[in-house]
This record gives sequence, C-alpha cells and structure tokens, in this order.
Amino acid sequence: MASLAFLGALGGLTGVIWVTQALKDFDLLTTKGQSLVLFLFATGLIIPSLVMIIAPIALFAAILFTLNKLNGDSELVVMSAAGLSPGHLLRPFALLMVLVALLVGAMSLWLMPSSFAQLRNLLSQVRSDFLSRVVREGQFASLDRGFVFHYRERGPGGALLGIFMQDRRDPARTSTYIAESGVTIAKGAENYLILEKGSVQRQTAGGRDPVIVVFERYAIDLAQFGADGEGAPLKPRERSTRSLLDPNPTDAYAQANLGAMRSELHDRLVNPLYAMVFGMIAFAALSQARTTRQGRGLALIGAVVTLICIRGLGFGVAALVTRNSWAVVALYAFPFITMMAAAAYVFGAQSVVFRLKRPAVSGGLRMAE
Repeated sequence: MASLAFLGALGGLTGVIWVTQALKDFDLLTTKGQSLVLFLFATGLIIPSLVMIIAPIALFAAILFTLNKLNGDSELVVMSAAGLSPGHLLRPFALLMVLVALLVGAMSLWLMPSSFAQLRNLLSQVRSDFLSRVVREGQFASLDRGFVFHYRERGPGGALLGIFMQDRRDPARTSTYIAESGVTIAKGAENYLILEKGSVQRQTAGGRDPVIVVFERYAIDLAQFGADGEGAPLKPRERSTRSLLDPNPTDAYAQANLGAMRSELHDRLVNPLYAMVFGMIAFAALSQARTTRQGRGLALIGAVVTLICIRGLGFGVAALVTRNSWAVVALYAFPFITMMAAAAYVFGAQSVVFRLKRPAVSGGLRMAE
C-alpha cells in the first residue's frame, strides 16, 4: 500500500510541476521553430531534478497516508494487541525508505548533473538552429530579451550574408556586431557563429565614444547568448560529481568558486539522507496505535512542521557551506540527528507503551479463557 501511495504521489506531483515548467519553455515551439519531440525531450531533462526533490516528500506523504488508513481501519490496534512490536511494523517501511534513498542518490549524484549538462548543450543547439534555419532573411528576430539578430540573405552553402547583431541585455554595455557573412558550426557539444569581415562596436553606459574592433574572422560561442548567463564555463550543478570531488587545478572558474563547488558536492551527497529522515518522521508521528477517540491531528501537524524546519535548516546550512567549510559537519548533522531522534522515539517511548500494553492484553485473554 505504501509503495503504491508513494508512486502515485511521486507521479502526480512530478507531473504537475513538470507541466508548469514546460509551459515556460513553450517558446521552443512557438518562436524557435523546434519540433514537439525536441520540446518534450528538452523539458523532460528537468525531471531528474524534480524527482530528487519530490521523492522524499512523496515518501513522507505515502507513509502518513498508509499509517493513517491502517489506524482508521483499526488494523494498527489489532496488530498492537497481537504483540507486533514497533520494530516489526517498521521493517516494510524501512525497506521503502532505503529504495527511495537509492533513487534520490542516483538522481542527485548522476542523472541530475548529466541532464543539466545535456540541457545546456541542447539549448545551445537550439540557438544555432534558430539562427541558421528559423530566422528569415531580411527580418529582425529576437534570440533572447535584449538580443536582436538580422541577416540580409542566404549565400552559397547556407552562409548568412549581411549580418547585424545587437546585444543590449547588459544595461551597462551594448555590443553591436556587423559582418559581411557568417556561418554556424558545431564543434563537439559547442556551437559557434563564425563571422567574416566585420566589426564589433561596444558602448558602455555613460561612455562618450564606443570602442570599435575590426576583424577578418571572429568566432562567437552561442552559449553566451543563453538566458541567465547559461554558457561556458559549466556551473557547479552542471558538473559531474567526479569533477566536484577533484576540481581541475587549471580550471579558473572552479578555483575561483571552490565554495560553490563544495556546497554543490555535499548537497548531492546529503540528499539521499532526507528520504530516510522524512520517512522516519512520518513513521514516528503515526505508527502508534490510537483509538477513534484519540485525535491524530496534532501528530500530523507536528510531523509537517518538523519536516519544514529540518529541510529549511538544510537549505540554510548548504548556503553557509559556500562560505565556511566547517559548516559541512552541520549539513550532515541535522538530518542524522533528526533521524536518530525519530528512531529513539519509535524504539523508546513507543516500546514502553508496547510493553505496558502486553500484560493487559495477556490478562484479558486469560480471563476470557
């Protein structure tokens, strides 16, 4: 029952959030002229990151739902009266927690960074296709907000003739590119626009005279024209876990952002723990048998508040790790201490209740005999 509830919650929540995110990228179909297959593939690359975040929450909801239903049907009362200890009741839920933790670990350590890297390369390819296939000759088209592209006509071999580009996304600087011709080329996972015989004019805000550079051949990495600065070098979330473990000493970006790299690495490593933590919080809240006269509302509210506080502290400490390496200890300590506290409650306070109930049940059975 808990497994089915988990899969239902995970699928439902992931689907709803994926749709809302996919609608934001609908311009891949409308303005960028891409196919429905590419649109679905591009938006599907965000699913691993969604699953990584949603899976522990879905597990929490599934365990609460299952235990609440068992108690509502008086099955927890019957199992407790039959002598089932909290440890035996925990076993199937613990197995589900471990499986979800493994799922979250796979998403966090491998699939999520891989999907972000693929998404970055795919968007770069989309921009290349947009320039060479979608933009019509003689028209001014917006590749991104504040970035305008225009070419006069197509030449032999797909070359673009009479190119004009203006980049006004940075309020402090405007760059204008003019070239006689240009062509887009792919080099591995990177895409470039090669301009021939032209000039670059850069005008700073408040500056009197622009800086003009004349060139015979000029290569532009199309990744730099992505939204939110999505271009080389790779961001920490786009890097493999192995590269975060051992940053390249010759990588200037990595060496300048060691704090962000450290925070991303340990955040990935600690994510699977939260599946165990959320599961234990839910189990500790509702695993004790209660009669219909005993309310479970306070236990539910307490479980939700605890979950929010622990995850909020986790996010806060992860940000602190960026600036202070000593905060790494706290990053692991919060979920570990919470999990141990929940386990202590299950095997401590509830076990005392279990031992106190057993004589009464046994005496009742002897009296019935």
